[in-house]
Amino acid sequence: MNVSTFKIANKLITGEGATDQLFNEVQRLNIKNPLIVTDKILKEVGVVEKIEDKLNCLTFDVWDGVKPEPEVHLVEECTSVFREGKHDGLIAIGGGSAIDIAKGVSGFAGFDGKIEELFGTDIVPEKGAPVIAIPTTAGTGSEVTNISILSDTEAQLKKGIVSDYILPDVAIVAPEMTLTMPRSVTAASGIDALVHAIEAYISVNASPITDALALGAIKLIATNLPKAFSNPNNVKARENMATGSLMAGMAFGNAGVAAVHALAYPLGGRFHIAHGVSNALLLPYVMEWNKISCVERFRDIAEALGENVSHLSDIEAADRSVESMRRLCEAVNIPKGIRHFNVPEDAIASMAEDASKIERLLKNNPRIFTVEEIEKIYRAAY
Repeated sequence: MNVSTFKIANKLITGEGATDQLFNEVQRLNIKNPLIVTDKILKEVGVVEKIEDKLNCLTFDVWDGVKPEPEVHLVEECTSVFREGKHDGLIAIGGGSAIDIAKGVSGFAGFDGKIEELFGTDIVPEKGAPVIAIPTTAGTGSEVTNISILSDTEAQLKKGIVSDYILPDVAIVAPEMTLTMPRSVTAASGIDALVHAIEAYISVNASPITDALALGAIKLIATNLPKAFSNPNNVKARENMATGSLMAGMAFGNAGVAAVHALAYPLGGRFHIAHGVSNALLLPYVMEWNKISCVERFRDIAEALGENVSHLSDIEAADRSVESMRRLCEAVNIPKGIRHFNVPEDAIASMAEDASKIERLLKNNPRIFTVEEIEKIYRAAY
């Protein structure tokens, strides 16, 4: 076994009613004037108000400028509010976008340079303001990872601030917080979590710890995503999805994600396709290419997805894992084909060039891809 490290949020609080612990955690972290980072929809439907009530009249402000697939300027805007309000902590309420912005602000607020200078690994110079993450989706795992993903509009790519200094101090994962998710978001975020688990399991950086988390996450998500999609009020399915997403986040936060994410970034950066949908569109096709590099692992994935592969060879079982993923994506109404999102076919070659440069992710992949092979994957998924 190679030497590996394992890092997550400093403290996890999970289960129905977990948000009742918020005030205690704010006090423990000595936060006197937090900034709540969220979006307008969650504010309008009353989700934010429920969290505000748990702060026991503590002084706080709310910044509700979060947008899907957040661009760099949103972190800059939120940072200005954070600085001007003399805030000393961040409470992120929402999906990965809200949490990523809060983590970005924590890393950037005390930095003198431009935010673009923080893109990359281990560049944030010091620990910033504490972050408490309260996810309202079951998908991104951002509440337990050390990365903030932002859209660079000039480069038309997604880029990451990667630093242990931006790991959330507390992650509060309560299933009732996900009940407001529309079905489309339930589907996209659920498949996103499944991608995290699958890519962590086949990553060249996988370890026995991340393997156990990844396979456990695949089982939970494959079983419960159709239930949560078909009945959004199924609290037990929501709880299992929240747990599965959390486990997947812990797995990929240490083993890393790989080619699916690398190929998804140009789709999100150029054409503003939601991250979970981008991953879902590409997953079966990248799996098809990756399977020969680790067929035994794909057998395990097939079993975790609920397939009976005891009578099959490794390569047949690997094929079954891809088929199973295609069926699951279809069951939760993930669109088929990149073309449905008005992506012009003549953009494929340049997207392949862009994706091939995302070495931070591609180096985790079990199979080395050429630019030509990446282009073939895009065309198959088109």
